Amino acid sequence: MPKVSEFFENVQLPTMPDVARDLIATMRDDDIPFEKVRNAISRDPALTAKLIRLANSARFGLPRQVASLDDAITMVGLNQVRTLALAACMSGVFKDAEGVDATAFWKESMAIAGYAQWLARTLGSDVQQSWLAGFLVRLGELIIAQKAPEQIPAIELLPHHAGGRWERERTLLGFTEAQVTAELARRWKFPETLVLALETADDPMACTPFCRLGGILHVAMLLAEIGLEEPQSPADTIASLPAEIKQALQLDSEWLAEHLPPVAGFVDVDVR
Repeated sequence: MPKVSEFFENVQLPTMPDVARDLIATMRDDDIPFEKVRNAISRDPALTAKLIRLANSARFGLPRQVASLDDAITMVGLNQVRTLALAACMSGVFKDAEGVDATAFWKESMAIAGYAQWLARTLGSDVQQSWLAGFLVRLGELIIAQKAPEQIPAIELLPHHAGGRWERERTLLGFTEAQVTAELARRWKFPETLVLALETADDPMACTPFCRLGGILHVAMLLAEIGLEEPQSPADTIASLPAEIKQALQLDSEWLAEHLPPVAGFVDVDVR
């Protein structure tokens, strides 16, 4: 079976912006460090301007226009601003790839991140790390598009049934975009817990011991794909999830169906 590490030969890796590194570092703190977040963002005028634009979008419905970063933090919330800043940083690092619908790609990344965070909160797991892992998990496809662009039309074959993209990637490449993302995260020196979660996201039940964050990512990915590509009732959506993963995560199907957030709530802001 081809090794993911070999796939990275002759690939020009994107450089993670310093501001993204600084913001990720703040996620290790129990309390959100206001000054660290503010100072990291304020060093990048273009990012600051983008965040002000995002804060003024219809999603937040603020009573007045935001005119500064401090305004945005005060009115939108520090945690939300940090989330938007990270999403904007990551989307700015990667160029659009031929054959990959950029709008749909980043919309799905936001949806996966949102569902991963919701599941983590439900399970009492690390919500910040879960959001970040969810947002990152699809980045591997952009590396695939650079290294093997001839495979993208088959990978992006329509319709996008939930889980179908990972199945096609395994068949064509021997590994999935999530595993490519894991190798990228390893080279970017992300925490090993996050790397393991990305590595196991496509098949969390194959990992011993079971990786809970990998399971969360798997479920979040399916929820995002179903919500965006194959809308169903909440009950049908939850019923379609793999029973063994729900059991491993100790998720109650009835509770999930009653509380499942609509995907629209995660994708109504364009972070590009």
